[in-house]
Amino acid sequence: MTVKKSPSGSTMLAWTPVAVMTVVAVVDLTAGPDVGLLPLVSLGPAFAGLVGGWRRTAVIGLVALLLCVGLGLYNGLFDRPRGYTAMASVAGVTGVGIAAAVMRSRRERELASVRSIAEAAQRVLLRPVPLTAGPLQAAVSYTSALAEARIGGDLYEVVASPHGVRVIVGDVQGKGLGAVETAARVLGAFREAAYDEKDLVRLGERLERSVARELEDEKFVTAILAEIGHDHRVVLLNYGHPAPMVVHRDGTADFPEPPAYALPLGLSAHGGPGPEPFPVPFVPGDQLLLYTDGVTEARDEEGGFYPLAERAHLLGEPDVHRALDALREDLVRHAAGPHHDDAAMLLLRYQGHDGAGATAEAATVADPAR
Repeated sequence: MTVKKSPSGSTMLAWTPVAVMTVVAVVDLTAGPDVGLLPLVSLGPAFAGLVGGWRRTAVIGLVALLLCVGLGLYNGLFDRPRGYTAMASVAGVTGVGIAAAVMRSRRERELASVRSIAEAAQRVLLRPVPLTAGPLQAAVSYTSALAEARIGGDLYEVVASPHGVRVIVGDVQGKGLGAVETAARVLGAFREAAYDEKDLVRLGERLERSVARELEDEKFVTAILAEIGHDHRVVLLNYGHPAPMVVHRDGTADFPEPPAYALPLGLSAHGGPGPEPFPVPFVPGDQLLLYTDGVTEARDEEGGFYPLAERAHLLGEPDVHRALDALREDLVRHAAGPHHDDAAMLLLRYQGHDGAGATAEAATVADPAR
């Protein structure tokens, strides 16, 4: 989709130096030298240093200096210190503007490098999920609250293991690089345990031990694990995470809640019961949407939460990726502004043949930036 760009604030600032110098020159010519506006010509290179490179700032400064000389000669100001003072003012401001432009360009290059590294780290952390795993088609959408860095603390993974297709979607408490580091630990532990552990509960316990060793200061990770096997059902294990949405073949949707709520990963030391696995019917034609709270807690301009249940019909698109794209676009329209929390969505669609316990069948993968 092509988006037409409107004139930005930077474009307006780019023309500000020319506009300022033009106004000063016109006023000086019409009102005469007694108004004393000639030193204001230095505003041209001052504004140029805010948005342009050092070369453009130097050119604007040279134009301002020539304009100052021309107006000074026209008004006969060089037989007094006033004309030389105006020239000194323009020269000084131009020098400062050039230095500011050089420093800003250097910071912009550093920021671009940081963004590039962040994107690379995100690609390593959140690898594209398989397009297919057994009878399932998968699509993923991820939007970071730190839009400039494109990196956050939500996590997801799909593993086609000998024990069934296993899935995790989680949300790390906090944001920034600390959250990313925690997400990396959780995903690393899940990717290893998903193949080794035959039982979903033992897989969850292994994640809990891994997270508990690393996290400090009451930090935690909400997560939901899912396992799809041969028996037309999905087994869920919920660690304090929002309930997933199951969209049935007839278009109805429900949100299966766990029989008992458990603490998030990392809080086992506080006691309390662990999560209980619970099966949910999942047959060919059904869809399972796992998501983080950045989806359901997205607010519109009036403060209303995103009505996910009312948007289940958007997932009726035959292509699973277009279906999730439609839901994401609707979420963005609802939020009417930048996200205040990371928002991840993972959609699994049961295609209609058995063999969910098979290994991954496709070498191609889905892009998480969709």
